[in-house]
Amino acid sequence: MSRFGDKFQKRAARVRYRISCAERGRLRLSVFRSQRHIYAQVIDDKKATTLCAASTKDKGLDLKKTSTVQAAESVGTLIAERARTAGVEKVVFDRGGYRYHGKVKALAEAARKGGLSF
Repeated sequence: MSRFGDKFQKRAARVRYRISCAERGRLRLSVFRSQRHIYAQVIDDKKATTLCAASTKDKGLDLKKTSTVQAAESVGTLIAERARTAGVEKVVFDRGGYRYHGKVKALAEAARKGGLSF
Protein backbone atom coordinates (compact mmCIF):
# COMPACT_ATOMS: atom_id res chain seq x y z
CA MET A 1 0.00 0.00 0.00
CA SER A 2 1.17 3.51 -0.71
CA ARG A 3 1.90 6.31 1.70
CA PHE A 4 -1.56 7.74 1.09
CA GLY A 5 -4.78 5.77 1.32
CA ASP A 6 -6.95 4.43 -1.46
CA LYS A 7 -9.42 7.31 -1.20
CA PHE A 8 -6.60 9.81 -1.68
CA GLN A 9 -5.34 8.03 -4.79
CA LYS A 10 -8.82 7.79 -6.31
CA ARG A 11 -9.46 11.46 -5.62
CA ALA A 12 -6.07 12.43 -7.11
CA ALA A 13 -6.74 10.39 -10.27
CA ARG A 14 -10.17 11.97 -10.65
CA VAL A 15 -8.74 15.47 -10.27
CA ARG A 16 -5.95 14.80 -12.79
CA TYR A 17 -8.46 13.41 -15.30
CA ARG A 18 -10.70 16.46 -15.01
CA ILE A 19 -7.74 18.81 -15.30
CA SER A 20 -6.44 17.08 -18.43
CA CYS A 21 -9.88 17.31 -20.02
CA ALA A 22 -10.35 20.98 -19.16
CA GLU A 23 -6.78 22.18 -19.60
CA ARG A 24 -6.76 23.38 -23.26
CA GLY A 25 -3.31 24.94 -23.26
CA ARG A 26 -3.21 26.28 -19.72
CA LEU A 27 -0.40 25.67 -17.29
CA ARG A 28 -0.96 23.70 -14.10
CA LEU A 29 -0.60 25.05 -10.55
CA SER A 30 0.20 21.95 -8.55
CA VAL A 31 0.05 21.76 -4.75
CA PHE A 32 1.81 19.30 -2.47
CA ARG A 33 1.21 19.33 1.25
CA SER A 34 3.26 17.53 3.88
CA GLN A 35 2.94 17.54 7.65
CA ARG A 36 5.29 20.51 8.06
CA HIS A 37 5.38 22.34 4.72
CA ILE A 38 3.34 23.23 1.65
CA TYR A 39 4.72 23.47 -1.87
CA ALA A 40 3.33 24.99 -5.09
CA GLN A 41 4.63 24.76 -8.66
CA VAL A 42 3.54 26.11 -12.02
CA ILE A 43 4.12 23.29 -14.49
CA ASP A 44 4.03 23.21 -18.29
CA ASP A 45 2.94 19.64 -19.06
CA LYS A 46 3.59 19.91 -22.80
CA LYS A 47 7.27 20.75 -22.26
CA ALA A 48 7.51 18.83 -18.97
CA THR A 49 9.14 21.75 -17.18
CA THR A 50 8.53 23.69 -13.99
CA LEU A 51 8.33 27.43 -14.65
CA CYS A 52 8.31 28.61 -11.04
CA ALA A 53 7.93 27.20 -7.56
CA ALA A 54 7.37 28.39 -4.01
CA SER A 55 7.24 26.70 -0.63
CA THR A 56 7.35 27.39 3.06
CA LYS A 57 11.03 26.45 2.93
CA ASP A 58 11.92 29.60 0.96
CA LYS A 59 14.33 31.84 2.84
CA GLY A 60 12.50 35.09 2.08
CA LEU A 61 9.26 34.21 3.85
CA ASP A 62 10.51 34.28 7.48
CA LEU A 63 7.73 32.14 8.93
CA LYS A 64 7.60 31.19 12.59
CA LYS A 65 5.44 28.14 11.90
CA THR A 66 5.34 26.52 8.48
CA SER A 67 2.30 24.30 8.95
CA THR A 68 -0.35 27.01 9.35
CA VAL A 69 -2.99 28.52 7.11
CA GLN A 70 -1.14 31.85 7.20
CA ALA A 71 1.99 30.14 5.87
CA ALA A 72 -0.07 28.67 3.02
CA GLU A 73 -1.43 32.14 2.22
CA SER A 74 2.08 33.56 2.01
CA VAL A 75 3.12 30.73 -0.33
CA GLY A 76 0.07 31.50 -2.49
CA THR A 77 0.99 35.16 -2.82
CA LEU A 78 4.62 34.24 -3.53
CA ILE A 79 3.73 31.74 -6.27
CA ALA A 80 1.39 34.30 -7.85
CA GLU A 81 4.14 36.90 -7.84
CA ARG A 82 6.68 34.50 -9.36
CA ALA A 83 4.21 33.29 -11.96
CA ARG A 84 3.38 36.84 -13.04
CA THR A 85 7.07 37.63 -13.45
CA ALA A 86 7.37 34.50 -15.60
CA GLY A 87 4.50 35.76 -17.76
CA VAL A 88 1.79 33.39 -16.54
CA GLU A 89 -1.69 34.68 -15.78
CA LYS A 90 -4.05 31.74 -16.41
CA VAL A 91 -3.53 28.35 -14.78
CA VAL A 92 -5.48 25.24 -13.88
CA PHE A 93 -5.47 24.48 -10.16
CA ASP A 94 -4.30 20.94 -9.39
CA ARG A 95 -5.08 20.19 -5.77
CA GLY A 96 -3.90 16.61 -6.15
CA GLY A 97 -5.82 14.36 -3.81
CA TYR A 98 -6.17 17.01 -1.13
CA ARG A 99 -9.56 18.41 -0.29
CA TYR A 100 -10.21 22.04 -1.15
CA HIS A 101 -10.22 23.06 2.48
CA GLY A 102 -7.91 24.75 4.97
CA LYS A 103 -4.35 25.22 3.73
CA VAL A 104 -5.05 24.25 0.12
CA LYS A 105 -7.98 26.66 -0.06
CA ALA A 106 -5.93 29.45 1.57
CA LEU A 107 -3.13 28.96 -0.96
CA ALA A 108 -5.57 29.04 -3.89
CA GLU A 109 -7.38 32.16 -2.70
CA ALA A 110 -4.09 33.98 -2.05
CA ALA A 111 -2.90 33.07 -5.54
CA ARG A 112 -6.13 34.47 -6.96
CA LYS A 113 -5.67 37.69 -5.02
CA GLY A 114 -2.09 37.83 -6.31
CA GLY A 115 -3.29 37.95 -9.90
CA LEU A 116 -3.57 34.36 -11.13
CA SER A 117 -6.88 33.35 -12.66
CA PHE A 118 -8.21 29.80 -12.51
